[in-house]
Amino acid sequence: MNFFIQAFNAILYEPLLNGLVLLYQYLPGRDFGIAVIVFTIAVRLLLSPFMASSIKSQKAISELQPKIQEVQQKFKSDKEKQARETMALYQKEKINPFGGCLPLLIQLPILIALYQVFWKGLRPEEMTRLYSFVLNPGIINPVFLNIIDLGKASLVLAVLAGITQFIQVKMVSPKTKDNKAGKKQAGQFSDMMQKQMLYFFPIFTVFILWKLPAAIGLYWTVNNLFSIGQQYLIFKPRRENLTIPPKAE
Repeated sequence: MNFFIQAFNAILYEPLLNGLVLLYQYLPGRDFGIAVIVFTIAVRLLLSPFMASSIKSQKAISELQPKIQEVQQKFKSDKEKQARETMALYQKEKINPFGGCLPLLIQLPILIALYQVFWKGLRPEEMTRLYSFVLNPGIINPVFLNIIDLGKASLVLAVLAGITQFIQVKMVSPKTKDNKAGKKQAGQFSDMMQKQMLYFFPIFTVFILWKLPAAIGLYWTVNNLFSIGQQYLIFKPRRENLTIPPKAE
């Protein structure tokens, strides 16, 4: 067990900690909040290819839900046939049903390391983990813009994180249409899951971050804003190959 902990610290926790301390030392003003923002953007840029793949996959699966519901309703008495037809639908649309999960799993160890950096990385005893070329800043001032102490919990940043997460999830949620014949069981289940993703998780995020250091809430908010921007660029309608008809003489 010690081997895995040491490997985790050496590969993820210590490099991220050193990177954050470097930014804190060399960015103008030595504002820890600015360092967290730049640090978050740098990490997201590194993970951008994985996240782009995950976003595209989530959106494709989300838009395919109405057809999946039709299959579930059509073969509701034959689960084996239902599974085969669902997989055939994925293959026809060239969608990997697990495509959105793999990039998130790859990110999970990085996210855990980031939370540890924000949770305990400000402690003076953690400065012993700094590399030889990183100067020990001594005591890090965690105040952001002379307003918010990022070492303590902040309801404002927790709420901002929840709002931005709601917007992020809303962007990849499919537009649902009312079924005049009444909602079927499969549709009800799908709608319930979508509403859970859309409303429950942002609220749960606020509840969790409310008790954690505000640095985590700031990271989460900036991370969500980056995702919103990335989703906008991915989903933005392309205007390529548009031709202007010639004017009539």
